Amino acid sequence: MDGVTSQENRQARQRPVWVNPLFGVTDPASGITAVPPRRRLPEGPMTPSAVSRLIRDELMLDGNPRLNLATFVSTWMEPEAHALMGDTADRNLVDRDEYPATAELEQRCIPMLRHLWNAPDPDASLGTSTIGSSEACMLGGMALKRRWVHRNPDRYAAGARPNLVMGVNIQVCWKKFCNYWEVEPRLVPMEGDRFHLGAEEAAGQCDENTIGVVTVLGSTMDGSYEPVADICAALDALEERTGWSVPVHVDAASGGMIAPFLEPDLVWDFRLPRVASINVSGHKYGMVYPGLGWVLWRDREALPGDLVEHVNYLGGDVATFTLNFSRPGSQVVAQYYNFLRLGHEGFRQVQGALREVATHLARQIEGLGCFRLLTRGDQLPVFAFTTTDDVTRFNVYDVSRRLREWGWLVPAYTFPPNRQDLQVLRVVCRNGFSLDLADRLVDDLRGLLPWLRKQPGPMFGPEEGTSFHH
Repeated sequence: MDGVTSQENRQARQRPVWVNPLFGVTDPASGITAVPPRRRLPEGPMTPSAVSRLIRDELMLDGNPRLNLATFVSTWMEPEAHALMGDTADRNLVDRDEYPATAELEQRCIPMLRHLWNAPDPDASLGTSTIGSSEACMLGGMALKRRWVHRNPDRYAAGARPNLVMGVNIQVCWKKFCNYWEVEPRLVPMEGDRFHLGAEEAAGQCDENTIGVVTVLGSTMDGSYEPVADICAALDALEERTGWSVPVHVDAASGGMIAPFLEPDLVWDFRLPRVASINVSGHKYGMVYPGLGWVLWRDREALPGDLVEHVNYLGGDVATFTLNFSRPGSQVVAQYYNFLRLGHEGFRQVQGALREVATHLARQIEGLGCFRLLTRGDQLPVFAFTTTDDVTRFNVYDVSRRLREWGWLVPAYTFPPNRQDLQVLRVVCRNGFSLDLADRLVDDLRGLLPWLRKQPGPMFGPEEGTSFHH
């Protein structure tokens, strides 16, 4: 028996060890002979399967994207769209001469959006795809500034500093724009129950150096729409009194793919003559994976021609107005897929279902008795809520922290000036978040409340909560 055992042991030592939890000590044929370094290149190559296994194991520590109720960015697409993106990830969108079919799909998407937003010349090629709404907003801001410079060359040459008026709830990319392009940001604070920019407040901040007013169709803070038509009317009255012609850019990063389908009679787009440009995130309610935005201009006057560059070193003349150059065409292909796949009625059904989930979830959370709704998910399928005044043993940060233990990512944050006293939670409902998941969230939240009520007082603060997400 001892001889057999020794022989089996020798054979075992000679066979490859196929199952071993310790990476770096098995099967030299894989290329893994030691634990690979994390912050420098390894000495030699490893097999594709070994590297894939290592990376997949690390990615297990990520959260479940479907349970991420903090982000506006798409976390689910149909398998057919997913496959198309993989097949076209090697297409460089800017290389239009080499990949004319991919470029053509981009050019088809632009008039589709122009028709959707009621542009005066819907078939004009006055728009571009971008990496996301941040780049799109930068381009919209650049056009506003250059247009103001053309109108006020003497004032600009004399050192007048242009300014941009917007609500304090604006997405951070607009603050970046003002910083990078030396524009004074005029941020209108929140007051009382007004959580975004108002018409009178916008007009009151404008002067002869104002390059434009940014309005938001769907605030990231609470999901509410800013009154674009009322703001334009206030600017019309301002121009009658002062002669200052102030254009409007609509940051419709989220609402641009919601309002046209669910509130077709809401006037916020190019039907308003003062609206010069609009941006949207294809990777939000355009339902494409991250990496896609769009920006469109009303007409050629709104997009100064000296901002557009022409290059011919890729094999043909290409007009370009972007901050980025090379990027994959896969997101544009996926956007075109969604446009064809759903059509107007399909988008109406999907976005309507999302709003139904959001309003249902808001009502259920309100029904728990210890939360007060600030918005109800009846504009964007997004809503914000806070604790009621009689809740003293826990705060929104405690709720966010405990929900994360169940896999839910629900951000908790403080509103900006002048409502820093207001601490809120926010839920974003996206395609892939069903009524069943919404009910499960309510059940988990209901199950946490007895534990939260046993606390002697709030346990966490802003520095420890799940932070605000765009």
